[in-house]
Amino acid sequence: MHLIFLNTDLDERWLQLSQPLVRQLAFCIGSANILGCLPAELPITHSFQFHENAVWVKHLDNYWLRLQYLDQHPDELIRFLQQLKSTRLGLRFEMFIWFWLLDHQYHPYQLLGHSIQKIAGARTLGELDFVLFNSTTHEVEHWEVALKYYLAERDFSLPFWYGLNRTDTLSRKLQHFTAKQFQFSDALEQPIQRRYCILKGQLYLPAASAEAALPAWINPARRIGLWGHQIPEKSQGFYRLQRHEWICANPSASSLSPKWWTDGLYKSARHEHYYMYRQPSLLANHV
Repeated sequence: MHLIFLNTDLDERWLQLSQPLVRQLAFCIGSANILGCLPAELPITHSFQFHENAVWVKHLDNYWLRLQYLDQHPDELIRFLQQLKSTRLGLRFEMFIWFWLLDHQYHPYQLLGHSIQKIAGARTLGELDFVLFNSTTHEVEHWEVALKYYLAERDFSLPFWYGLNRTDTLSRKLQHFTAKQFQFSDALEQPIQRRYCILKGQLYLPAASAEAALPAWINPARRIGLWGHQIPEKSQGFYRLQRHEWICANPSASSLSPKWWTDGLYKSARHEHYYMYRQPSLLANHV
């Protein structure tokens, strides 16, 4: 896959909405997974799947009128999000998915349980994010959800995608899914028949390597950003996003063009262009 194929029109209808929380909710429902399939080099212990892109498009279609209503009357969503005391984006993402699943008239899922712990004696074996009954397929599904931001290095192969904390790698996360999170064959006295990973967020390529080939498992239906240690040449067109805006930026710029750049995610004021700035390591400068 080549970057030129990523410069296509994307379905990003959440940008039509005005209320920041509703834009984030719409993104969480309607955006495609950052991976289109599992990398062939990933060893599989317990199998799982990604939904096809068309599934999320359909969910967004079915929920669109509700989103437009919430855009004008967001109090219900605001109250629901107030339950969350943590500032972690991953938990915020999970809350948005939970809010949508509770709106059962807009999708085929019956929510059987959320944050279900599996315990053996005094030992906790793990926790399942969501267990659902799909009324279309008549199957019980186990969903694990995650919002992730990974930066590519070297040859863009699976071992070289790093989170902002370098111990959080894409490879490690996928291995955790297959070895740990999808280990269970039943929940709530129900046999699990399908296992789905909902892995959303954004991937970033090194700004200096924008013409490199990409692995086939990267989903071209998701917008890809750039990252680097250098401030972009046209930096006056960028502003720094607030942490919650990493899910979806507010409809208007939330800060001024910076005089000084610090670690974080920046967005073009005119375009949907995203740049993850990382300060160069002081240690690396002395190697």
